[in-house]
Amino acid sequence: MGDPSDQLPPLPEAPADAPQLGPLLRLMGKHAASDLHLKAGNPPIFRISGKIRYLETEPLNGARIEAMLGELLTPDQAEAVQFGRDLDFAYSLSGVGRFRINAFRQRGSLSLAIRRVNTEIPTFAALNLHVGAMEHIARLRQGLVVVAGVTGSGKSTTIASLVQHINGQRRCHILTIEDPIEYLYRDAKAFVNQREVGIDVDSFAAALKSVVRQDPDIIVIGEMRDPETFETALTAAETGHLVLGTVHASTVAQTIGRITDMFPSDRENQVRSALRFNLKAIVCQRMVRGTSKEHPLVPVQEILLSTPTVQKLLAGGEDKKLEQVIRGGSEEGMQDFNRGLLNLVRDGLIDEADALAISDQPEQLQMNLKGIFLGDDKRIVGG
Repeated sequence: MGDPSDQLPPLPEAPADAPQLGPLLRLMGKHAASDLHLKAGNPPIFRISGKIRYLETEPLNGARIEAMLGELLTPDQAEAVQFGRDLDFAYSLSGVGRFRINAFRQRGSLSLAIRRVNTEIPTFAALNLHVGAMEHIARLRQGLVVVAGVTGSGKSTTIASLVQHINGQRRCHILTIEDPIEYLYRDAKAFVNQREVGIDVDSFAAALKSVVRQDPDIIVIGEMRDPETFETALTAAETGHLVLGTVHASTVAQTIGRITDMFPSDRENQVRSALRFNLKAIVCQRMVRGTSKEHPLVPVQEILLSTPTVQKLLAGGEDKKLEQVIRGGSEEGMQDFNRGLLNLVRDGLIDEADALAISDQPEQLQMNLKGIFLGDDKRIVGG
């Protein structure tokens, strides 16, 4: 169960035989935990400032975890869990907050992964995002914007921040398709309709078939993971809508590869042509350990914005050259990961060692941290 220093104090308000989940969720708030894991044979496990901490209590058994989850489920959700299907849904606890809960089975037992979701949607500045680039994206009226990253990289929060910014700036209709709904929007200048897969509609694909008939200006797709969803998103972008969606990928180049790999190879040129004219931005994120309790995890962004050069490279399948374009595109609002890491170190938000550990090019970043910058011809240039 880890070193004693990795354990949290006992939870007096939760007797050993109590099935309730509420006290554990309250403890998440008390200790600013981002995640809670419930696994048979272990005590509750919290992630605090990126580190694993165990609750100092008796291990949970499978029956208790089943009882905790059972309190929260609709009959359809309970049936899905009974048949061994993974379940992803949101849950609000009055006075505590909102949580995203993933239920899955491992070694025959039920496990829960619970993430705390901020009820207040943070601004670009509060998230330490690239404010200039994000404001540029929020001003777009048409096209496709992809926010990419691995699980836990803050994609949903960045999308929510974009939507909330637009909500406060522009009179328009925003329609979201989510699985599950995490952040709840209040109508401001815009009005927002939020549809949850599994409750309001059967699937992303089913929601997208009728989305254009619902007169949206902006369409938010929680995850684009199959060709039908992505093709519909591209069609919506082509017909004058702004489409925001997420993809699981760790770099801009990998994001484009993930998109083209969704389709048969004989359609690659067609897909690239559509991307050339409709892709407006890719924002790829990673999380880095922060230096303060206020910012235990800080996102670093790689940002690609559409330019004539980018469009030409996309159409020609020259994705490897995009890294060079991003590195030299700071005046247009682009940013590579190393530049983002450098700025976060300079602002005191992350440590140099953590920046070097997450960088794909740590030797180059080490030089940048010393004030040395090399151009594409390997000559020293200004930083």
